[in-house]
This record gives sequence, C-alpha cells and structure tokens, in this order.
Amino acid sequence: MFARIARRYDVANHLLSLGVDIRWRRLLVKAVRVAEPRAILDLATGSGDVAFALSRNLPEQVQILGMDFCQPMLDEAEIKKRTRDYANVTFQQGDGLALPLADNSYDAVTISFGLRNMSDLRKSLLEMRRVLRPGGRMFILEFSQPTRWFRPLYYFYIRQILPGLAQLVTGDRAAYVYLNETIEQFPDRDGLSAEIRAAGFNEVKARSMSFGIVALHEAVK
Repeated sequence: MFARIARRYDVANHLLSLGVDIRWRRLLVKAVRVAEPRAILDLATGSGDVAFALSRNLPEQVQILGMDFCQPMLDEAEIKKRTRDYANVTFQQGDGLALPLADNSYDAVTISFGLRNMSDLRKSLLEMRRVLRPGGRMFILEFSQPTRWFRPLYYFYIRQILPGLAQLVTGDRAAYVYLNETIEQFPDRDGLSAEIRAAGFNEVKARSMSFGIVALHEAVK
C-alpha cells in the first residue's frame, strides 16, 4: 500500500493535514534536540522527512539512520537526500518487528505516524527498547483520539472528506480508507502510555496536540 502512494505521500500529508503535520514534526525535533543524542534511529522513516529535519537542527556529528520496511518510500528519501548535503543521514530497509541492529546501539529512537501500522505494537516497542542504550530515549509522534467535543467533526472529516481528497492527490482512495481505520482503532494517549510502560520503559510522558488528534510520547530505557 505504501509503495503505491510513495511518490505522492508527502504532498498528501501536507494537504490532508492542512499543513499542521509540519508543526507536529517540528515539535518532535525540538524534543529530540533537548536530549542531545549522538546516534538516532528514525524508524518508519518513510520518505525521510523527520530524518532530514533532525539533520538540519542537530550538530552535524550526530548520526541518523532512517529505516523503513517499504523500499519505494526509501527510494523517495534517497531522491530527496540528493537535493541537499545530508552527510550524516543514511537509509536502510528493515522490519520494525525484527530490527537488523545491535542491542544498546542508539541514544534515541524516533517514530512518526508509523507505530499504528506495526502488526504487533508490543513487539515493536520491545525492539525499540532493545536497540536503545541505557538512558536512551524513545519519541513517538502518532495519531491519538480527539477530545470529546471535537470528535464528531474530526471523524466526519477522516471518514467522509479525507478519502476523496486523497483520491484526487494520490489516485488511491483505498490506502487512505485503511489509514483512517488504523487511526480510529489506535489507543488514546493514556492507552499508549500504558503500552509503553508495559514494554519496560520509564519516565513515560505524553503531550496532546491539535485537540488531541495527535500526541507526542517520550520515554526512557
């Protein structure tokens, strides 16, 4: 599915979120910068938006690995990488449920709007914890459940309006119907925080954004 929409993925994200996704990612990068990591894994990197944003906002000696299961998305990331000098960013194909990486090898792991697409949430969290060094931090930017008063309007948009707009932009309505379903089924902020704690993380905190439709979770190994 992601292979089908790879070429228009970024444009669709910006349009369908009315550009707010750029702000969400900016807040993620700001949180990572405070942690001062030296080596970062950006999981479910897609076309590399977060990896490149981290590169632009962190010291050049920080090493950033973008990993994704979908090679066509990584191909788009490589095309974007050639437009600017991102010497500290590399990309590699990999499965988020069985990361081809050594234990205790990263200071930070980031994942943006990719966790809900993992077929086993707990296994993915455990893998992220495994590759983090002791004291390392995990940052999850993901859709959540909106505040009660905003919920009817939000669900009307993602069920009735968003798929049609996605059809115009990507030519693939079915892919965005699937994405909408994963958003509705995903845990809310408290539910995901509980899952993170159950996977062995400490100091779990979450920040709600945009009337609750997105949350930024942070946790420590």
